[in-house]
Amino acid sequence: MSIWGSVIGGIIGFSFGGPFGALLGSFIGGKISSSGNTFNNLNDQKQTQQFFAIALIVLSAKLSKADGLVSKEELIAIKDKLNIPDSEIDNVAKIFNKAKEDKTGYEPYAEQISNLFKDKFNVLEEVINILFYIAEADGRVSNSELKIIEHIAHIFGLNHSQFESIRESRKSSDKMNPFLVLESSPEDELKTIRKRYIKLSKEHHPDLLLSKGVPEEVINESKKKMRSINSAWEKIQKLKVS
Repeated sequence: MSIWGSVIGGIIGFSFGGPFGALLGSFIGGKISSSGNTFNNLNDQKQTQQFFAIALIVLSAKLSKADGLVSKEELIAIKDKLNIPDSEIDNVAKIFNKAKEDKTGYEPYAEQISNLFKDKFNVLEEVINILFYIAEADGRVSNSELKIIEHIAHIFGLNHSQFESIRESRKSSDKMNPFLVLESSPEDELKTIRKRYIKLSKEHHPDLLLSKGVPEEVINESKKKMRSINSAWEKIQKLKVS
């Protein structure tokens, strides 16, 4: 069963405060919780996937307004690139439209996401990766979109090197800087870079991300990240040996 079909129903049973609780409660028919963020442990994989899906929809809606308009390309991307089936688009559209109309900025939502995934840092990095994926839908990432994604990354606790690694890995193999992808510099010794390569390979392996709650519907972007990490390591080995 698609994760999207159980997104709304799967969350209703939990006491869920903060901005997400207010947003979801506004169209479900009452507040899910009015006493803070009591939904604060993401230990169940399905539950984690449900929240991850909602987080993507809400942040995508906020991001789509960054340059002053929601383009048709971006709307298509949110449907197609997140693998939302036609049968589930109505439920997803409800969340997206409520988030788009909501006067609350993206910051409180990012803070709640950061809190709920505080023990799953690689999942937070994957949220940033997919936000780039959505922003690229119309052919370019605008400056306003870039600023929002960078600020969300900061709220998540990513440092500059981690953010640049994700951003650089979005480029084609022939254009990316392999040192940025592996959070390294040309001056670093090969053995030091290898350690970073191994660390990043483990953190961004699709199987690990699936076990941490990243839905299978969006895992293809994680696979692209892994290919970028492997390609960067191959390039650096050739540069260092030659």
